[in-house]
Amino acid sequence: MSIILKNATILDPIIGVLQEGLNVYIKNNLILKVTKDEIKEVGKIYDMSGKILMPGLIDAHVHVTASSTSFTNLSRTPPSYITAKSIPILNGMISRGFTTVRDGGGADWGLAKAVEDEYIIGPRILFSGASISQTGGHGDVRKLGEDFIPADRFQIGTLGKVCDGVDALRKACREEIRNGATQIKLMVNGGISTPTDPIENNQFSLDEIRAVVEEAENANIYVMAHAYTAKSIKRVLECGVKSIEHGNLIDESTLDLLIKKDAFLTPTLVVYYAISTYGEKYNLSKNVINTAKNSFRKGIEALKIASIKGANIAFGTDLIGDLHNLQSLEFKLRGQVQSNIEVIRSATIYSSKLLQMEDKIGVIKEGAYADLIVFNKNPLNDLNILQKKEEIKAVMKNGKWIIKAF
Repeated sequence: MSIILKNATILDPIIGVLQEGLNVYIKNNLILKVTKDEIKEVGKIYDMSGKILMPGLIDAHVHVTASSTSFTNLSRTPPSYITAKSIPILNGMISRGFTTVRDGGGADWGLAKAVEDEYIIGPRILFSGASISQTGGHGDVRKLGEDFIPADRFQIGTLGKVCDGVDALRKACREEIRNGATQIKLMVNGGISTPTDPIENNQFSLDEIRAVVEEAENANIYVMAHAYTAKSIKRVLECGVKSIEHGNLIDESTLDLLIKKDAFLTPTLVVYYAISTYGEKYNLSKNVINTAKNSFRKGIEALKIASIKGANIAFGTDLIGDLHNLQSLEFKLRGQVQSNIEVIRSATIYSSKLLQMEDKIGVIKEGAYADLIVFNKNPLNDLNILQKKEEIKAVMKNGKWIIKAF
Protein backbone atom coordinates (compact mmCIF):
# COMPACT_ATOMS: atom_id res chain seq x y z
CA MET A 1 0.00 0.00 0.00
CA SER A 2 1.22 3.51 -0.84
CA ILE A 3 0.50 6.62 1.22
CA ILE A 4 1.20 10.26 0.43
CA LEU A 5 1.28 12.80 3.25
CA LYS A 6 0.90 16.25 1.65
CA ASN A 7 1.77 19.69 3.01
CA ALA A 8 3.40 18.32 6.17
CA THR A 9 5.42 20.25 8.70
CA ILE A 10 8.17 17.92 9.91
CA LEU A 11 9.99 18.14 13.22
CA ASP A 12 13.51 17.12 12.21
CA PRO A 13 15.44 16.16 15.39
CA ILE A 14 18.76 16.30 13.54
CA ILE A 15 18.59 20.00 12.71
CA GLY A 16 16.22 20.79 15.57
CA VAL A 17 13.68 22.92 13.70
CA LEU A 18 10.37 22.54 11.87
CA GLN A 19 10.48 22.12 8.10
CA GLU A 20 7.29 23.22 6.35
CA GLY A 21 5.62 22.30 3.08
CA LEU A 22 7.00 18.79 2.71
CA ASN A 23 5.42 15.80 1.03
CA VAL A 24 6.18 12.27 2.24
CA TYR A 25 5.77 9.21 0.03
CA ILE A 26 5.40 5.91 1.89
CA LYS A 27 5.29 2.50 0.26
CA ASN A 28 4.83 -0.67 2.27
CA ASN A 29 6.85 -0.07 5.45
CA LEU A 30 9.38 2.48 4.16
CA ILE A 31 9.64 6.19 3.48
CA LEU A 32 10.68 6.46 -0.15
CA LYS A 33 10.58 10.24 -0.67
CA VAL A 34 10.59 13.41 1.42
CA THR A 35 10.35 16.41 -0.90
CA LYS A 36 8.87 19.84 -1.49
CA ASP A 37 8.03 18.76 -5.02
CA GLU A 38 4.69 17.29 -5.94
CA ILE A 39 4.63 13.50 -5.60
CA LYS A 40 3.13 11.95 -8.73
CA GLU A 41 3.06 8.35 -7.55
CA VAL A 42 -0.30 6.71 -6.88
CA GLY A 43 -1.32 6.34 -3.26
CA LYS A 44 -3.82 7.18 -0.55
CA ILE A 45 -3.47 10.94 0.01
CA TYR A 46 -3.72 12.66 3.39
CA ASP A 47 -3.56 16.44 3.65
CA MET A 48 -1.36 17.24 6.66
CA SER A 49 -1.85 21.02 6.56
CA GLY A 50 -1.67 22.44 10.07
CA LYS A 51 -0.20 19.22 11.48
CA ILE A 52 3.29 18.41 12.71
CA LEU A 53 5.01 15.11 11.97
CA MET A 54 7.91 13.72 13.96
CA PRO A 55 9.64 10.34 13.97
CA GLY A 56 8.26 7.57 16.13
CA LEU A 57 9.76 7.57 19.62
CA ILE A 58 12.29 5.08 20.98
CA ASP A 59 12.45 3.83 24.57
CA ALA A 60 15.83 2.16 25.02
CA HIS A 61 15.11 0.60 28.42
CA VAL A 62 11.83 -1.19 29.02
CA HIS A 63 10.57 -4.45 30.49
CA VAL A 64 7.49 -5.19 28.41
CA THR A 65 6.70 -8.42 30.29
CA ALA A 66 6.92 -6.81 33.74
CA SER A 67 3.21 -6.67 34.55
CA SER A 68 4.02 -6.89 38.27
CA THR A 69 6.27 -4.83 40.50
CA SER A 70 7.70 -8.12 41.81
CA PHE A 71 10.09 -10.04 39.57
CA THR A 72 10.05 -12.76 42.20
CA ASN A 73 6.32 -13.23 41.60
CA LEU A 74 6.78 -13.07 37.84
CA SER A 75 9.30 -15.90 38.05
CA ARG A 76 6.48 -18.08 39.44
CA THR A 77 3.95 -17.07 36.76
CA PRO A 78 3.14 -19.23 33.70
CA PRO A 79 4.57 -17.86 30.43
CA SER A 80 1.11 -17.89 28.82
CA TYR A 81 -0.26 -15.56 31.48
CA ILE A 82 2.78 -13.27 31.27
CA THR A 83 2.35 -13.01 27.51
CA ALA A 84 -1.33 -12.12 27.87
CA LYS A 85 -0.51 -9.45 30.46
CA SER A 86 2.15 -7.99 28.14
CA ILE A 87 -0.41 -7.16 25.45
CA PRO A 88 -1.94 -4.07 27.14
CA ILE A 89 1.55 -2.90 28.13
CA LEU A 90 2.63 -3.00 24.47
CA ASN A 91 -0.66 -1.42 23.33
CA GLY A 92 -0.06 1.42 25.80
CA MET A 93 3.48 2.06 24.63
CA ILE A 94 2.58 2.46 20.98
CA SER A 95 -0.44 4.61 21.83
CA ARG A 96 2.04 7.01 23.48
CA GLY A 97 4.04 7.19 20.23
CA PHE A 98 6.80 4.69 21.04
CA THR A 99 7.29 2.68 17.86
CA THR A 100 10.53 0.95 18.92
CA VAL A 101 11.59 -0.29 22.35
CA ARG A 102 14.67 -2.10 23.64
CA ASP A 103 13.79 -4.69 26.27
CA GLY A 104 16.29 -5.05 29.10
CA GLY A 105 15.25 -8.52 30.24
CA GLY A 106 12.09 -10.59 30.08
CA ALA A 107 10.92 -10.46 26.46
CA ASP A 108 11.90 -13.26 24.11
CA TRP A 109 12.01 -13.86 20.37
CA GLY A 110 8.46 -15.20 20.33
CA LEU A 111 6.95 -12.02 21.76
CA ALA A 112 9.04 -9.87 19.41
CA LYS A 113 7.92 -12.02 16.47
CA ALA A 114 4.25 -11.81 17.51
CA VAL A 115 4.49 -8.01 17.36
CA GLU A 116 6.40 -8.11 14.07
CA ASP A 117 3.73 -10.35 12.55
CA GLU A 118 0.98 -8.07 13.95
CA TYR A 119 -0.67 -10.62 16.20
CA ILE A 120 0.01 -8.09 18.96
CA ILE A 121 -0.20 -4.33 18.38
CA GLY A 122 2.84 -2.71 19.89
CA PRO A 123 6.25 -1.20 19.25
CA ARG A 124 9.05 -3.02 17.50
CA ILE A 125 10.89 -5.00 20.21
CA LEU A 126 14.68 -5.27 20.31
CA PHE A 127 15.08 -7.96 22.94
CA SER A 128 17.88 -9.18 25.20
CA GLY A 129 16.15 -12.36 26.29
CA ALA A 130 17.51 -13.10 29.73
CA SER A 131 19.50 -10.45 31.49
CA ILE A 132 22.58 -12.16 32.89
CA SER A 133 23.29 -12.03 36.61
CA GLN A 134 25.75 -13.58 39.00
CA THR A 135 24.47 -15.53 41.98
CA GLY A 136 23.08 -12.94 44.38
CA GLY A 137 23.21 -10.25 41.71
CA HIS A 138 20.54 -7.90 40.46
CA GLY A 139 18.94 -10.53 38.23
CA ASP A 140 18.78 -13.14 40.99
CA VAL A 141 15.22 -12.60 42.22
CA ARG A 142 15.19 -15.34 44.84
CA LYS A 143 14.35 -14.33 48.37
CA LEU A 144 16.85 -14.99 51.14
CA GLY A 145 17.12 -18.74 51.71
CA GLU A 146 15.27 -19.70 48.52
CA ASP A 147 16.87 -21.96 45.93
CA PHE A 148 14.03 -22.75 43.54
CA ILE A 149 15.41 -21.27 40.29
CA PRO A 150 17.99 -23.49 38.53
CA ALA A 151 20.95 -21.53 37.20
CA ASP A 152 20.14 -22.31 33.56
CA ARG A 153 16.42 -21.58 33.63
CA PHE A 154 14.84 -18.75 31.68
CA GLN A 155 11.26 -18.24 30.56
CA ILE A 156 9.47 -15.21 29.22
CA GLY A 157 8.87 -12.69 31.99
CA THR A 158 11.70 -13.88 34.20
CA LEU A 159 14.11 -10.98 34.64
CA GLY A 160 17.25 -12.95 34.00
CA LYS A 161 19.47 -15.96 34.10
CA VAL A 162 21.86 -16.66 36.97
CA CYS A 163 25.29 -17.96 36.05
CA ASP A 164 28.86 -17.72 37.33
CA GLY A 165 32.26 -18.12 35.72
CA VAL A 166 33.62 -17.35 32.27
CA ASP A 167 32.48 -20.59 30.65
CA ALA A 168 28.93 -20.31 32.00
CA LEU A 169 28.70 -16.70 30.85
CA ARG A 170 29.92 -17.51 27.37
CA LYS A 171 27.30 -20.23 27.05
CA ALA A 172 24.57 -17.91 28.36
CA CYS A 173 25.50 -15.24 25.81
CA ARG A 174 25.60 -17.76 22.98
CA GLU A 175 22.14 -19.01 23.90
CA GLU A 176 20.67 -15.50 23.75
CA ILE A 177 22.51 -14.78 20.50
CA ARG A 178 21.23 -18.07 19.05
CA ASN A 179 17.71 -16.94 19.88
CA GLY A 180 18.17 -13.62 18.09
CA ALA A 181 19.06 -11.19 20.90
CA THR A 182 19.90 -7.75 19.54
CA GLN A 183 22.04 -6.98 22.60
CA ILE A 184 23.25 -8.72 25.76
CA LYS A 185 22.05 -7.37 29.10
CA LEU A 186 24.52 -7.75 31.98
CA MET A 187 23.94 -6.91 35.64
CA VAL A 188 27.21 -5.48 36.97
CA ASN A 189 26.03 -3.50 39.99
CA GLY A 190 23.59 -3.72 42.86
CA GLY A 191 20.12 -2.27 42.60
CA ILE A 192 17.22 -0.89 44.58
CA SER A 193 14.56 -3.53 44.10
CA THR A 194 16.12 -6.98 44.53
CA PRO A 195 16.79 -8.61 47.90
CA THR A 196 20.48 -9.57 47.98
CA ASP A 197 22.43 -6.89 46.10
CA PRO A 198 23.12 -3.52 47.79
CA ILE A 199 23.51 -0.71 45.29
CA GLU A 200 27.21 -0.20 46.09
CA ASN A 201 28.16 -3.81 45.22
CA ASN A 202 30.13 -4.56 42.06
CA GLN A 203 29.16 -7.77 40.28
CA PHE A 204 31.12 -10.15 38.06
CA SER A 205 34.89 -10.31 37.72
CA LEU A 206 36.68 -8.40 34.99
CA ASP A 207 37.41 -11.66 33.15
CA GLU A 208 33.71 -12.51 33.18
CA ILE A 209 32.74 -9.07 31.85
CA ARG A 210 35.38 -9.21 29.13
CA ALA A 211 34.10 -12.63 28.05
CA VAL A 212 30.55 -11.28 27.66
CA VAL A 213 31.77 -8.28 25.65
CA GLU A 214 33.81 -10.59 23.40
CA GLU A 215 30.84 -12.87 22.75
CA ALA A 216 28.64 -9.89 21.91
CA GLU A 217 31.22 -8.35 19.60
CA ASN A 218 31.75 -11.70 17.86
CA ALA A 219 28.05 -11.58 16.97
CA ASN A 220 28.19 -7.89 15.93
CA ILE A 221 25.99 -6.80 18.81
CA TYR A 222 26.87 -5.06 22.08
CA VAL A 223 26.46 -5.18 25.86
CA MET A 224 24.09 -3.04 27.90
CA ALA A 225 25.02 -3.01 31.58
CA HIS A 226 22.90 -2.22 34.63
CA ALA A 227 25.27 0.03 36.61
CA TYR A 228 24.88 2.85 39.12
CA THR A 229 28.20 3.73 40.73
CA ALA A 230 31.19 5.44 39.14
CA LYS A 231 33.44 2.54 40.16
CA SER A 232 31.20 -0.04 38.54
CA ILE A 233 30.69 2.04 35.39
CA LYS A 234 34.41 2.65 34.98
CA ARG A 235 35.34 -1.02 35.18
CA VAL A 236 32.77 -2.07 32.55
CA LEU A 237 33.63 0.79 30.18
CA GLU A 238 37.24 -0.33 30.31
CA CYS A 239 36.04 -3.83 29.37
CA GLY A 240 34.22 -2.52 26.31
CA VAL A 241 30.59 -2.26 27.44
CA LYS A 242 28.70 0.07 25.07
CA SER A 243 25.57 1.05 27.00
CA ILE A 244 25.38 2.14 30.66
CA GLU A 245 21.88 1.77 32.11
CA HIS A 246 20.83 4.17 34.90
CA GLY A 247 24.27 5.55 35.83
CA ASN A 248 22.86 7.71 38.63
CA LEU A 249 26.06 7.81 40.68
CA ILE A 250 28.47 8.44 37.81
CA ASP A 251 31.12 11.13 38.36
CA GLU A 252 32.75 13.59 35.97
CA SER A 253 35.92 11.60 35.32
CA THR A 254 33.87 8.50 34.50
CA LEU A 255 31.67 10.57 32.20
CA ASP A 256 34.84 11.68 30.42
CA LEU A 257 35.76 8.01 29.98
CA LEU A 258 32.27 7.23 28.64
CA ILE A 259 32.66 10.02 26.09
CA LYS A 260 36.15 8.85 25.14
CA LYS A 261 34.82 5.32 24.56
CA ASP A 262 31.87 6.69 22.53
CA ALA A 263 29.58 4.74 24.86
CA PHE A 264 26.03 5.69 25.85
CA LEU A 265 24.31 6.63 29.07
CA THR A 266 20.66 5.63 29.39
CA PRO A 267 19.16 7.41 32.42
CA THR A 268 15.78 6.17 33.65
CA LEU A 269 14.61 8.98 35.93
CA VAL A 270 10.91 8.21 35.85
CA VAL A 271 11.28 4.84 37.58
CA TYR A 272 12.83 6.49 40.65
CA TYR A 273 10.20 9.20 40.64
CA ALA A 274 7.49 6.56 40.39
CA ILE A 275 8.87 4.43 43.23
CA SER A 276 9.36 7.53 45.40
CA THR A 277 5.81 8.70 44.75
CA TYR A 278 3.83 5.46 44.65
CA GLY A 279 6.07 2.96 46.46
CA GLU A 280 3.90 2.74 49.57
CA LYS A 281 0.85 1.89 47.45
CA TYR A 282 2.71 -1.17 46.15
CA ASN A 283 4.01 -2.16 49.59
CA LEU A 284 7.62 -1.38 48.77
CA SER A 285 9.88 -1.05 51.80
CA LYS A 286 10.93 2.30 53.21
CA ASN A 287 14.52 1.42 52.34
CA VAL A 288 13.63 0.90 48.67
CA ILE A 289 11.62 4.14 48.58
CA ASN A 290 14.39 6.17 50.24
CA THR A 291 17.01 4.68 47.92
CA ALA A 292 14.81 5.61 44.96
CA LYS A 293 14.51 9.20 46.21
CA ASN A 294 18.29 9.51 46.47
CA SER A 295 18.75 7.84 43.08
CA PHE A 296 16.34 10.32 41.49
CA ARG A 297 18.17 13.31 42.95
CA LYS A 298 21.57 11.96 41.90
CA GLY A 299 20.22 10.94 38.49
CA ILE A 300 19.04 14.47 37.72
CA GLU A 301 22.49 15.80 38.65
CA ALA A 302 24.22 13.17 36.51
CA LEU A 303 22.00 13.92 33.51
CA LYS A 304 22.73 17.63 33.76
CA ILE A 305 26.51 17.11 33.84
CA ALA A 306 26.38 14.48 31.07
CA SER A 307 24.37 16.85 28.87
CA ILE A 308 26.77 19.74 29.45
CA LYS A 309 29.73 17.51 28.60
CA GLY A 310 28.07 16.30 25.39
CA ALA A 311 27.77 12.62 26.28
CA ASN A 312 25.70 10.23 24.19
CA ILE A 313 22.40 10.11 26.10
CA ALA A 314 19.65 7.67 25.15
CA PHE A 315 16.05 7.63 26.38
CA GLY A 316 14.88 4.98 28.85
CA THR A 317 12.19 4.47 31.48
CA ASP A 318 12.55 0.99 33.12
CA LEU A 319 8.99 0.99 34.46
CA ILE A 320 7.17 -2.08 35.77
CA GLY A 321 3.67 -3.07 36.81
CA ASP A 322 0.97 -0.41 36.74
CA LEU A 323 3.69 2.25 36.52
CA HIS A 324 4.11 1.71 32.75
CA ASN A 325 1.51 4.41 32.17
CA LEU A 326 4.02 6.99 33.43
CA GLN A 327 6.37 6.29 30.51
CA SER A 328 6.05 9.71 28.86
CA LEU A 329 6.65 11.53 32.14
CA GLU A 330 10.36 10.93 31.46
CA PHE A 331 10.20 13.80 28.95
CA LYS A 332 9.08 16.30 31.58
CA LEU A 333 11.63 15.10 34.15
CA ARG A 334 14.51 15.43 31.68
CA GLY A 335 13.22 18.82 30.64
CA GLN A 336 14.21 20.12 34.08
CA VAL A 337 17.88 20.05 33.04
CA GLN A 338 17.90 19.63 29.24
CA SER A 339 16.56 21.69 26.36
CA ASN A 340 13.42 20.43 24.65
CA ILE A 341 15.27 19.48 21.48
CA GLU A 342 17.91 17.52 23.39
CA VAL A 343 15.22 15.55 25.20
CA ILE A 344 13.55 14.79 21.86
CA ARG A 345 16.87 13.81 20.32
CA SER A 346 17.47 11.34 23.16
CA ALA A 347 14.24 9.52 22.20
CA THR A 348 14.99 9.62 18.47
CA ILE A 349 18.41 10.05 16.88
CA TYR A 350 20.56 9.31 19.93
CA SER A 351 18.68 6.13 20.83
CA SER A 352 18.64 5.02 17.20
CA LYS A 353 22.42 5.33 17.09
CA LEU A 354 22.75 3.25 20.25
CA LEU A 355 20.45 0.60 18.80
CA GLN A 356 22.59 0.54 15.62
CA MET A 357 19.58 1.55 13.51
CA GLU A 358 20.27 5.24 12.88
CA ASP A 359 19.23 5.04 9.20
CA LYS A 360 16.00 3.21 9.98
CA ILE A 361 14.36 4.66 13.11
CA GLY A 362 14.24 8.01 14.89
CA VAL A 363 14.31 9.91 11.59
CA ILE A 364 12.02 10.90 8.74
CA LYS A 365 14.11 10.36 5.64
CA GLU A 366 14.32 8.24 2.53
CA GLY A 367 14.92 4.59 3.36
CA ALA A 368 13.78 4.82 6.99
CA TYR A 369 10.89 2.84 8.41
CA ALA A 370 7.61 4.73 8.13
CA ASP A 371 7.28 5.28 11.90
CA LEU A 372 5.57 8.62 12.55
CA ILE A 373 3.63 10.59 15.14
CA VAL A 374 1.21 13.39 14.22
CA PHE A 375 0.43 16.40 16.43
CA ASN A 376 -1.51 19.62 16.08
CA LYS A 377 0.96 21.40 18.37
CA ASN A 378 4.73 21.75 18.42
CA PRO A 379 6.64 19.57 20.95
CA LEU A 380 9.67 21.82 20.53
CA ASN A 381 7.73 24.51 22.37
CA ASP A 382 6.21 22.29 25.05
CA LEU A 383 7.41 18.82 26.05
CA ASN A 384 4.11 18.26 27.86
CA ILE A 385 2.59 17.63 24.43
CA LEU A 386 4.54 14.34 24.38
CA GLN A 387 2.97 13.39 27.72
CA LYS A 388 -0.65 13.75 26.75
CA LYS A 389 -2.36 11.06 24.71
CA GLU A 390 -5.02 13.50 23.60
CA GLU A 391 -2.34 15.57 21.83
CA ILE A 392 -1.28 12.59 19.70
CA LYS A 393 -3.50 12.68 16.63
CA ALA A 394 -1.97 9.71 14.86
CA VAL A 395 0.70 7.05 15.20
CA MET A 396 2.08 5.15 12.22
CA LYS A 397 4.38 2.15 12.45
CA ASN A 398 5.84 0.40 9.42
CA GLY A 399 3.60 2.40 7.10
CA LYS A 400 0.33 1.47 8.85
CA TRP A 401 -1.83 3.71 10.98
CA ILE A 402 -2.05 2.38 14.53
CA ILE A 403 -4.01 5.43 15.68
CA LYS A 404 -5.59 7.98 13.35
CA ALA A 405 -7.82 10.72 14.75
CA PHE A 406 -7.97 13.21 11.88
